[in-house]
Order: sequence, then structure tokens, then C-alpha cells
Amino acid sequence: MRFQIVLFFHLLLLSDSTVSLSVQFQNNSVNPPSFSVQGKARKTASRLSSPLIGYDGRVYACSETNLFAFESNGSVFWTVPLNHTCNVGLAPTHGERGKIYLVAEDKVIQVNPSNIGTNESAAEIFFGPEPGQEVPNEIIGLSASMSSLSVFINVKHRGLFAYGLDGQLRWTAGPVLHQFGYHQGCKQNVRDCYFTSIPVIDRCEANIYMSNTEGEMYALSARSPQFKWIQDFSSLDKVFTITPGNNGRVYVTVPVRAMVLALDVTTGNILWQMNTGPLSTTGCAPVVDSNGWISIGSLDGHLYSFSPTGSLKKFPRAAELNSVVQVSPLLDCSGYGVYISQTEMEGKMSHIIGEYTYISALKPRNSVFTMLVPSTVFIY
Repeated sequence: MRFQIVLFFHLLLLSDSTVSLSVQFQNNSVNPPSFSVQGKARKTASRLSSPLIGYDGRVYACSETNLFAFESNGSVFWTVPLNHTCNVGLAPTHGERGKIYLVAEDKVIQVNPSNIGTNESAAEIFFGPEPGQEVPNEIIGLSASMSSLSVFINVKHRGLFAYGLDGQLRWTAGPVLHQFGYHQGCKQNVRDCYFTSIPVIDRCEANIYMSNTEGEMYALSARSPQFKWIQDFSSLDKVFTITPGNNGRVYVTVPVRAMVLALDVTTGNILWQMNTGPLSTTGCAPVVDSNGWISIGSLDGHLYSFSPTGSLKKFPRAAELNSVVQVSPLLDCSGYGVYISQTEMEGKMSHIIGEYTYISALKPRNSVFTMLVPSTVFIY
């Protein structure tokens, strides 16, 4: 498992790392990392998508028109041609019986690894326009739930689509619900409002969580297009990350405010809110372990871990002057331990402007991988 974790972080750095850093509340655009493929006549550079760790221990990532399965030592186990260019901004997602779903152009592709080497196609179009049909808007989110046997697809300006595993449409939902002469969702900007997030699935509550362009968060039923509640976070920011606790709580991370909030999944009420160190505007999603602790890495080099009631533990306790945590932590196979990657920079400076903190750093020197249990801060 530890080899797989190192490979996972390496692929994350390939797909989403930066060489120089100036990233609190604004993106610092640099050339995306890439890997090279040497051919007879030319050399091309391709970017890997965000990776997915499979239940079989392999790591999956797509690039251009191919899906790759990597062994724990980094070797390619198999390659499946997709015949369409994959969206490297969205990680593949697990399906039933080892199947994998991913977004490629205006389509969702279903990959069945068990068909590799047989007469049956390993990659098929699960969702997308038929020849001659109108091309749908951009697909900006994809998730699959095996408990509800559904695939959820968020299409920009069109809404959330729920499909059965047989490819049949079950229901759709938009960000606005009209009822009894009133509307719920999207505040006053009904016309230009749409869902912006990947469908986030709470596997204990059978909830789906979504965000919209107006800074609102929705809880919907996974089995019907029913709004359970809507919470407005626009006073904090319109951009935030949703993380299911699968423990009666759902967490919201607001990077621009360096803030984590815990919500009750039944009512949407805020149970507590806590601040962290400065967060990257990308790659700062937290993880929740089997003890119910939520952990997130900061650009100050620390891992911030909060108990279900909001108690804080920080690793390491001493200040890390030139370290940053650029990528999200990752759970180990037991669900209790967390892997983090701390990157040591050649130099780092902190700037406070108004109520915001900005981090500037030079190029990285090395990375240190640590596994620990957040509830006890025990280091393996």
C-alpha cells in the first residue's frame, strides 16, 4: 500500500503541482507538468489526469485518448484506447464490478477492464449525444453510487442527471425548484445560475451534495430529485469544497477564508467552524478518517486535523519555515491513518494584506511523506 501511496502522490504532482508558488486566494499559472512519449518521428508531451486508486490496488489516470492502469512500482499494467480526448481535470471514478467511468469530451465513457483481451469492447459510451444530436454543454462533474446503483452527471447550465447502471435516465434536477409560486435556490440570479461541483455522495445518508454559482450548497436525495435543504455560504465566498463525513456530518472548506465548517446532514445547520493555515486555491480538499477526524494540509506546512466536535490537532507541532502541503492528504487502506506530502521549498515568505494571508515560495527541493493517525498524532 505504501508504494501505491507514493505513486499516487507522484501522479498528483505530475497532474497538479507547481514549480513556483504564490497561491493564497489567486491562482499562479505555470506550465502544467507533463510526461513524454517518445515515438519514431516526434516527441509529444501529455498531461495526466487526477489519479484514482482502484480497489485492486492499482492507480488509474487518463491522458489524451487513453486510460492507463499503473502498478504500484509505476509500470503500466494496461492501456485502454478511449477514441475520445479525456478531461484531465476530472479524475476517473469507481463503478460496479471493477468498471471505471470517466469524462471524455462531451461524453461519459464506461471502461470494463475485464473485456481487455477479449472480443468485446473495453470502452463504451455511457452518456453523450448520438450522431446528429445536439451537443450537450460541458460535463463538469461525475460520480457513481453503488448503493443506489446510479451514475450522476453534472452538465453545465442543464443540471444534474441520474442514470441507472443500465444507462436509463432516472431523474434530473436543476438548481432552482419552483413550488407554490416561489422558488428555492439561486437567490435572485435564476437565469445564469447552475450547479458547479462534482456530485458529492454521502454513502451513509444517501445524500448528494452540490454547489452553485451563487455560493449555495444543496442536499438532495440520491433516489429522487428532492431538495432536503439549501445552505447559503455566499457571505464567505462562492467557491468552496464539499467533503462527506459519512458520520452525520458534511464538511465545507472555504479556501479564501482558510476555514472548515461542519454541517448537520439532516438540517444543513452549521455545527462548528474553525480556521486553518493558508490554503491553496486548488488541491486543498480534506479527508475524513474512520475515527471521524477531518484533515487538511496547509501552505504553512502543517496538517490540521479536527475531531467530529471541532477539537484541533496539528502536525507537526513546531513551525515548518520552508515547507508547504500542496496536495490533499490521503487515507491509508485501514481508513484510520492519513498520508501527507510536505514539500520543502528553497525559500518561503508570508504576506498579510488586510484579512488575507498570501504565501510566496521558490522552487521545491524535496518532498517528505508521512503516515500518521490524526486522533492521536501517532506517526508510523
